[in-house]
Formats: sequence, C-alpha cells, structure tokens
Amino acid sequence: HFVSGLEFDLATNLVGQPLVRQQVMKGLREFLENPNPVKPLVMSFHGSTGTGKTYVSSMLIRYLFQRGLQSPYVHHFSPIVHFPHAEQIEQYKESLKRWIQGNLTGCGRSAFLFDEMDKMHPGLIDVIIPFLGPSWVVYGTNYRKAIFIFISNAGGEQINNVTLALWRARKDREEISLQDLEPAISKAVFENPESGFWKSGIINEHLIDFVVPFLPLKHHHVKQCVISELIQQGLEVRPDVVQEVADSIPYFPEEEKLFSSTGCKTVASRISFFF
Repeated sequence: HFVSGLEFDLATNLVGQPLVRQQVMKGLREFLENPNPVKPLVMSFHGSTGTGKTYVSSMLIRYLFQRGLQSPYVHHFSPIVHFPHAEQIEQYKESLKRWIQGNLTGCGRSAFLFDEMDKMHPGLIDVIIPFLGPSWVVYGTNYRKAIFIFISNAGGEQINNVTLALWRARKDREEISLQDLEPAISKAVFENPESGFWKSGIINEHLIDFVVPFLPLKHHHVKQCVISELIQQGLEVRPDVVQEVADSIPYFPEEEKLFSSTGCKTVASRISFFF
C-alpha cells in the first residue's frame, strides 16, 4: 500500500522532522481511508528555507499520482509566476476560481499546491474558499476528494525561536509538540497583514485541517543531507567532505551556532566544490 511506502520514505529520507511525518501521515491516512470525506484535505506547511517543505510536497505527489508533479491532475501555483501584478488581482481571482472548478470537474482526486503563500496577494486565496469547505456540491462539482497544500516560509522564524527557546530549556526537538508551535505560527501567518492568509476566511472558517511545522535543522541533520546527496550523485561518501560541507554552511544564533540558516538548501551546490 502506497501509504506505508510514503511513511517509509519519509522516515528514511526526511531529515529531522518528526512532527511533519506525524502530521502528514495522520492527514493522509484519515483522508484516503475515508470513501466519503466531508471536505477536501487541506494542509499548510510552514518553516524556514531548506527544511523540506517542497521536498515533502513533491514526495506526497509522487506517491499519490502516477506521474508525480507531471500528472495532469496536479496543479502548482506560484505567486511570482502566476499572480505577479497586484493590479490584476480581480482577473487572477476569476481565473483561479475557473481553473480549480474546471479541473475538479475533470477529476475529483486532484491536488493543488500553492507555493510561497507569504507572497500571495491578500484576498486572492479567498476565491478558493467554496472548494475547501464541507459543502456537498459547489457549482455542480463534487470536489471533496481533492488535496490542497499551502507552502510558506511564514512562521519559519517563529518556529525557529520556539525551537531555540525549548533547546535552552533543555527540551529536545524530538519532544517538541504541535501545541508548542501552533500559537507562534498562527500569530506569524494568520495575523500578519503582509501574508496571503491575512484575514482570510480560510482561517476564520477553520478550513485548514493540518498545520505542519518544519523545524530548523542542526549540524548533524545537515551532515545526513550531505551523505544522501553524495549517494544520490553517485559520489564517494568521504567523512572529511561530509564534515567540511556541513561546516561551510552558516548557523545561528551567533553564539551557539545551533541551526543551519539555510537548512539543507545549498548542500548540493556546495558538494561540487569538492569533486
């Protein structure tokens, strides 16, 4: 069953994100095992750069759809590419609504990924509210088997601060719970006038089923990323290279240098210096 395949893949390849694994698997299991879901599955991924948000969303899509991100049933939106001009927001609203409606008519089991929600114009995302709620039929479409994933760096800084504060209080990142992080994420994401979710009905009507926090990565996590990247590129895993690549990445806070500032983002490009 592909759910256990995904779980195994997350456990093996996703570095240092216990909460992500737990939330994503819980969400997918409940949703896919239910032949008649009341509403689409809506997940919101939050965390700073390089912590695995895009990686996890593509992994999910790979398991759910035969051709992964290339599948005709997977739709990927990026504000900078698809909605660049604030003055055209009314036009964007119209076409986004039509696009989602049209695709759900074609196939109820579709996935919609919204990248960089923090750069989305406030108000734009509200046109998809009718598709997210528990109403049975919208515009004559049965759309309750769809999956919506919102991805955002917003909340990343707050997640990092909470993780750091808990570390200072001697609490291991494996012990961090969703309850520890949720208030901080809400404040940063849902109460921020700059954010695509600002005053959105998506929040007021509680349409997000799973908030998924990605924690900042520590030095040993970055080393794991370096090792996987070397293996993937078919290169020899030399301990000195692993150490040097991991050391070459900036860490914060200034004094303790605990967490990678860029997660695992720049690992691949740094490896090329050594070969």
